[in-house]
Amino acid sequence: MNFASDNVTPFCPEILAALTQEGKDNAPAYGGDDISQQLDTAFSQLFDTDVKVIPVATGTAANCISLSALVSPYGGVICHHEAHINEDESTGVAFFTGGAKLLPMDGPTAKIEADALDRFIAGQANRGVHSVAPECVAITQASELGTVYSVEEAHAIGDVCKKHGLRLFMDGARFANAVAHLGCHPADITWKAGVDAISFGATKNGAMAVDAIVLFDNNLKTRVEQARKRSGHLHSKHRYLATQLLAYVKNDVWLKNAGHANDAATVLADILCQHGATLAHPSDGNELFVHLDTDLAEKLRAAGVQFHPWPSLGSTVYRFVAAWSTDIAQVHELNARIS
Repeated sequence: MNFASDNVTPFCPEILAALTQEGKDNAPAYGGDDISQQLDTAFSQLFDTDVKVIPVATGTAANCISLSALVSPYGGVICHHEAHINEDESTGVAFFTGGAKLLPMDGPTAKIEADALDRFIAGQANRGVHSVAPECVAITQASELGTVYSVEEAHAIGDVCKKHGLRLFMDGARFANAVAHLGCHPADITWKAGVDAISFGATKNGAMAVDAIVLFDNNLKTRVEQARKRSGHLHSKHRYLATQLLAYVKNDVWLKNAGHANDAATVLADILCQHGATLAHPSDGNELFVHLDTDLAEKLRAAGVQFHPWPSLGSTVYRFVAAWSTDIAQVHELNARIS
């Protein structure tokens, strides 16, 4: 049972079937194919507004290319200090933006709070060319610690951005898990809250290798497409990225997969807590952060369970990540294996 990451999973049957079907014939390259031409319509229907979609193969590319269109080379991007763009993407943001600086701030369970954001922006020293002026706020949905911004919280962040004239970006690597948890319409926590662009994650949730840059400000399309090409992320066989995304959103496969992952995490949390573990904080999606004593941790490893320590939350905290393919029946069996 591998709970080390949701990146370890295979791709789901719906995407495999779509790729197999699309792999039979030739098609125009670089997005000129019929499949790629369907993306904007499919995602516009999904978000209930006119959007532009630019597929890339990695989440890092989706995040950093998006930000390169939202902030100048001398601007600042406010994010939580636990954010993926701050902790796990090297100097990617600075590289893709040509020098923009991350301005990390605190907040409980890896979420930025609107009031604190307002104070943080107001407190940024403005010394003209000697300081970095914030131009964008980046939030992660679901957060790096498995928590989810509510509809109200997302709108409150958007209101602060509007007040200060800042762009709003959403890292949605686990966006599906957030929507499945909230049971809301995708629009409610994106463009209706003032989000300008989102990296719409698929790789962690059943795709082979694709995330989508979804632009709610259509004026950004040309700039994002140019940045994608310049950075080497325009695929010649673009149709295979598009094929994955269309299969992913068709018949709500993305929500079905995410809902299963969230449910698997809930079952696992219940079992771990029955054996003396405690949650470091409530889990909203498919990630668990759990206090384990040494004995229970060793029992889990002996039972073949893979998971990671998470020292930033304490020496006894470990992360478990359930996925679309997690066998919930096998998770139930774990109860007897560690008793």
